[in-house]
Amino acid sequence: MSERKLKVAIVGPAHPYRGGLAAIMQTMAREFQHRGYDVEILTFTLQYPSLLFPGKSQTVDTPAPDDLSIRRCVSTISPLSWWRVGRELRRAKPDIVLMKYWTPFMAPCFGTIARLARKNRKTKVICQIDNVKPHEHHLTDHLFNRYFLRSVDGFVYMSEQVHGELREYTSAPAIFSPHPMFENFGGRVEREEACRSLGIDASQRYALFFGLIRDYKGLDTLLDAWHLFKRDARYANHRLIVAGEFYTSREKYVAHIERLGLQGDVILHDHFIADSEVRNYFSAADCVVLPYKTATQSGVTQICYNFCTPVIVTNVGGLAEIVPDGRVGYVTEPTAEGVADALRRINEGDTLSCFAEAMREERKRFSWSAMCDAIEELYAQL
Repeated sequence: MSERKLKVAIVGPAHPYRGGLAAIMQTMAREFQHRGYDVEILTFTLQYPSLLFPGKSQTVDTPAPDDLSIRRCVSTISPLSWWRVGRELRRAKPDIVLMKYWTPFMAPCFGTIARLARKNRKTKVICQIDNVKPHEHHLTDHLFNRYFLRSVDGFVYMSEQVHGELREYTSAPAIFSPHPMFENFGGRVEREEACRSLGIDASQRYALFFGLIRDYKGLDTLLDAWHLFKRDARYANHRLIVAGEFYTSREKYVAHIERLGLQGDVILHDHFIADSEVRNYFSAADCVVLPYKTATQSGVTQICYNFCTPVIVTNVGGLAEIVPDGRVGYVTEPTAEGVADALRRINEGDTLSCFAEAMREERKRFSWSAMCDAIEELYAQL
């Protein structure tokens, strides 16, 4: 790369918006700043209309980070704001406009901003892409994807499934870089301390289902698997923690728990988990289970690597690319029988401790530095 100080404008979620996407964009901004770049984040005045947001709140009340320049100026439902921001970027001529793309809902907004910014013939639009095909499908998906994806100069993708889907829309340059490890949640705490903070019994053993609860994530499969797993008396003191806010019907899952007779086995912490609490869940759990029915990749696996908490994933999307089977966890078919068998195997002998130790080595490949290296490499090609 040139020694000239690059100017980077990041368009996407950031404080006060909550969740993993905001954490990702802020971490990348810090990495670029560490490299000496001039970085500004342009985030939302409105991300989702309340009618389209299934959770309780989109934002947090914590103070804004004082080490980042974050400006709220983009409304996803106001074309006037798209034009204003796009024209501002065209005049400002940043070297890179970096966007995060995870849902076609963002396409009209992001695509318009990207098209306007590129008109200065200097700015390159780079997209770190999570998904092409969304988990919940809509009639407008193809049209919206086409509009946005063809406005981008280059892509960084995080799974081969996404790369294949991307090629249905564009031949723009694309580079693979795996989802970096989440480091913003701090390190592990002692298990007893974590259990005490969560109000759970440290004498019992815990598996964890973590994250926003949507139907495609397979919680129903895990509940059926847990019912099979607990038939073995050896696992009488094992419990399942479900931690995350419901973005689907809570009632049907509660009814499913009751139908299986798992009321004493399933601990529901069904609310948005604040960043400060995440470490307690991953320190208390023996393992994490991601029984997804569909997937591209998952940020939860990267939280597991941060805390060296072994993980069970299903063989869908790019999950098996991130979790080497039999080294840091198990990859299984997305069935109750498959997940139950993986739960039994991961609790045998010293498997958990061996997997945790292997994670310390494997996680070295999931650095934010590597992700930013990929973006620099891509920019040099454009």
